[in-house]
Order: sequence, then structure tokens, then C-alpha cells
Amino acid sequence: MTQSKGKQAPRNGQPNPHFLWRSGQIVPWEQATVHVTSVGWTAVGAVFEGIRGYWSASRRELFAFQLDAHMTRLARSMKLMRMATNITAAQVRQGVLELLSANEFREDVYVQPLVYFAEGIPGYVGVVERPVDVLITARPSPSTLEEDGGLTACVSSWARIADNVMPPRVKALANYQNSRLVSTEARVNGYDQAIVLNREGKVTEAASSCIVIVRDGVATSPPWSAGTLESITREALFTLARNGLGMRVEERDVDRTELYIADEVLLCGTLMEVKPVLSVDRYTVGDGRPGPVTRKLQELYLRVARGEAPAYGNWLTPVHRGRRAGSNGAERAAAVNGARRAGTTKARA
Repeated sequence: MTQSKGKQAPRNGQPNPHFLWRSGQIVPWEQATVHVTSVGWTAVGAVFEGIRGYWSASRRELFAFQLDAHMTRLARSMKLMRMATNITAAQVRQGVLELLSANEFREDVYVQPLVYFAEGIPGYVGVVERPVDVLITARPSPSTLEEDGGLTACVSSWARIADNVMPPRVKALANYQNSRLVSTEARVNGYDQAIVLNREGKVTEAASSCIVIVRDGVATSPPWSAGTLESITREALFTLARNGLGMRVEERDVDRTELYIADEVLLCGTLMEVKPVLSVDRYTVGDGRPGPVTRKLQELYLRVARGEAPAYGNWLTPVHRGRRAGSNGAERAAAVNGARRAGTTKARA
């Protein structure tokens, strides 16, 4: 099918947003192009973050959830990949807010800052403190926390990557080849998700989310040293379970068979949010329905994310408050870019 010049087909049936953010500038979506030969090796060293924004209809505000925690993790990933900080995490943070404001989102969104070596450097070549480019995209992504049902899972035959192979605590694109093998195996075998063990046979996480089990009133998750991503969502859930539900929480090694006898199993992550697992390797978890702890955590998490729990207000960053009310997205983008150019000119003068 022929497309009109300068237009891109909508992804997943949804129209593209008006703007993205590219290394300090808000750019119209259709103009953010590179030559096809530039993309081949880009993903090998790229790191990224996934951040959710939650829309509060009652407050007419979009809240970026745990934005500062995500920026801290992004900075750590950049350090481990020896990326030069010509664009700082603080600038990326500001870019996230500028992009969401320019696109005038009034709905739940998913935001992805991507940091990469832009010169097409082959993946086998050593890279030390080279400058990077940063791309931030955002798209509508409705919360699923109020949906019914749950997931089926299996234990994958693939092992989790180890810290001395490809550090799992880094949120790197290359690590997700491990996840793709795991999730493809699950899909071929008729499961929704797969849970991965490390080389010691201990539970780590699912293909793209962390795992929490509930046994005898205690919420338990594998430690970071087991080979998991340092999950911001899991830390938030532990805080909510401890302070909101009065539960005991713990980090420790988790055996495979504990998944089969747990009272509840749940997966969590920024995109995943909080999802109950109803069976593992066709062993029914609990009574085969979403458990009471999972349900309470889903409800509390959504209340916090929508700004309805003041005690956790420091987890939220408002997007639209105090930003040129009444101007449209194009005007906001032009104002932001103009102010930045003026600042650069003044600095050079």
C-alpha cells in the first residue's frame, strides 16, 4: 500500500503522537529520521527506561510515576555501559516532561527514553566514554490494573543471563534477547508468560517483569544478586505491602517448587503493572483465582498512581501543572526549543 509522502503508518492501529524528543529538541514525529545504515549496531549498546504516566480525570493532571527513580536507574545503566554524560539524566527528566506536555496527553501513557551510541559503532569494538544520543518517545498505554483475570506461566528451559556475562541490572536492549527466547518458548508451549531460573536453579524473574510470591502472609521476591533487573515497581509494591497492608516483605532466594505451593504469585513491572499468575507449569496457584493480596496491591497501586493517596505524593511528578495553560502542543514545542536555542546562544556569546 502506498503511503503519502512524509507520513508514517500508525503503529498498532493508533495514530502516532505529534512529537518526540531527540537530544534536546522536540521534533515532529515525521521529521525524526536517520539513514537506514545508521541503525544496524545501535541496539547493541543502547540502554533505556520505561516510565508510566497516569491520568487523573478528577485532578485534570497527568502524573509521571516514579520519574526520579527511573532517571537514577538510567544514569546507572549509562555508567555501566561507559557512556559519556554529554546529555545528563536531569536533562532527560526535563525532556520527558516537555514531551508529554507538547503532545498534550490526557490519558495514561508509556514513555521510553533510549540512550545509544549514534555512530554505528560495531558491537565488538570497545567503546569508552563516547558521546551518546537520546531519543524519548511516548504513546498512549491504558492501565490494566482494573482488568479481571490472570496469567498462566511456565518455568523456561532457558537460563537467566548472569552478572559477569551481560549484567541483568542494566536495562539494556541487548539483554532482551534473553527475554525474547524465554517468551517465545512460553508462547509456543501455550503459556502467557515464562519464569526464568539462574544457573544455580533459583528463580530470578519473568521474561520482562519481576516476580513476587506470597506464602503465609509474607511477600517474597528474589534479591538483585539472583540476576534480576533492579525493579522500581517491585520496590514500590514492597513499600505498599509493608506500609499499606501491614505485611512482612523479604528478599531471599526462591526455589522453583515454591512457585507451585505459593498462596499467590504475581508479576510486576512498569508496563506489566501488577498481574496475578494463576498457574505455573500447570500447577494451580492458590485456588486458581487472583488472590486477595494481589487484588489489594492492584487497587492501592492505582490509587497512588492517580494521585489519590497523598502519603505517596513524592512518587508523582505532575506534567501539565504550571506549563503554559491554553497553548497548544505546537506552540509549547516551539517555545521550549526557542528558549533552549536562546540559552545556548547566550552561553556562547
